[in-house]
Amino acid sequence: MMLMARNETPAQKVRRHVALSAAVTALGGLLFGYDTGVVSGALLFLQKDFGGLSSFQEELVTSLLLVGAVVGALLAGRVADLIGRRLTVLITAAIFVVGVLLAAFTPTYPVLLAARIIIGLAVGSASMVVPLYIGEVVPPRVRGGLVSLNQLAITSGILVSYLIDYGLSGIGNWRLMFGLAAIPAVLLFTGMLFQKESPHWLIRQDRTDEARDVLKRVRDSEDIEDEIHEVQEVSRKQAGTRELLSPRIRPLLFVGVLLAVFQQITGINTVIYYAPSLLQGAGFGNSAALLANVVNGAVNVGMTIVAVWLLDRVGRRPLLLSGTAGMAVGMAITACSFLGGEHLHGALAIVAVIGLLVYTGSFAIGLGPVFWLLIAEIYPLRIRGAAMSVATMANWGANFVVTVSFLTLLNAIDGVGVFFLFGFLTLVALAYFWRKVPETKGRSLQEIEHDLTGSRA
Repeated sequence: MMLMARNETPAQKVRRHVALSAAVTALGGLLFGYDTGVVSGALLFLQKDFGGLSSFQEELVTSLLLVGAVVGALLAGRVADLIGRRLTVLITAAIFVVGVLLAAFTPTYPVLLAARIIIGLAVGSASMVVPLYIGEVVPPRVRGGLVSLNQLAITSGILVSYLIDYGLSGIGNWRLMFGLAAIPAVLLFTGMLFQKESPHWLIRQDRTDEARDVLKRVRDSEDIEDEIHEVQEVSRKQAGTRELLSPRIRPLLFVGVLLAVFQQITGINTVIYYAPSLLQGAGFGNSAALLANVVNGAVNVGMTIVAVWLLDRVGRRPLLLSGTAGMAVGMAITACSFLGGEHLHGALAIVAVIGLLVYTGSFAIGLGPVFWLLIAEIYPLRIRGAAMSVATMANWGANFVVTVSFLTLLNAIDGVGVFFLFGFLTLVALAYFWRKVPETKGRSLQEIEHDLTGSRA
């Protein structure tokens, strides 16, 4: 092994360092996915320790994580710009450890709610700072795939949480379901201790020599000085939060915010959080509902792998548009399966599951990874952290609104109405994406800034 490392060519060393940095940081995405997905199975068993929970109390257990995520996303952008991307990831990992252990050992329902808020702080921070860090470390030609490695990690985390939920369903141990997330949190913290700071952030701090050393690890040597010069150029002008609303930046901010909102109001996290409860209510047993959830999670991961492979080949827009169209089809199939009533049996139950699989797979190849990738690409460097923070906060805010109201909405207009509503909103999203979302494939972050804002300075 040592001999192989010594005989590596410079290009091989670059690829290894790039892949390692992206993989370690993407553990934050794994935690993001696990901690958002695990509650879907835990909800079926919380009654054992806390007595009968109302629909609203179940919504609180699910949605308070999202309140924490909004705050975490808001703070993470400022913190990442102030102290650096790497240290922000380390703090995020520590918060994950505290939150998941508190959830695992919680003595009362209110303490569980507090633990979910703490976990949410870390989830919100990870959702913003992980794609930011990867986007600034990796070369443009592979940025799409490696930033989307974070989305693959998210979907893998969701699938792992579903498998854990299913594996522990026989004993109903929801505490262990929550607590196992401490393992990747510790791995993330340990791995980041050995990573370097984002070179773009270092250049902004006038630490150019340090940035050059980092870039030598992750770039071909002929690209380094040009990149340093470009980053210095776009960082020269003093920028503040006020610039987010300037006429030049505001259209880009709106694109990011609306991508964030559409990602949520089209219904993806109602499927992630409530699919087992929906399937249980439709006549599936606990184990069958959780097993169907595992299949859904596997489709999510599989189609995300396809997206990672395609993003730097066919571009962002084709995947976004085709995936969003597929989501609308999946929601229509699911809605139609409920036309005969809320209790599904036989063929209708299979149709409902197929609709959910089409919807989830289409999300995983399009809107899922493309949103996180685009917000890491379209904003000028000097306000990138703040702008990504706003978009991520909008994402979690919309997630909270949908999640905290979903069961109430389901009781009010039934499954048919809810799924047709999500399908309609997906078509609205498709029309917006067609008109407004740019292609960024194969462009340097500085080139994207120049084209979208009309200026490099």
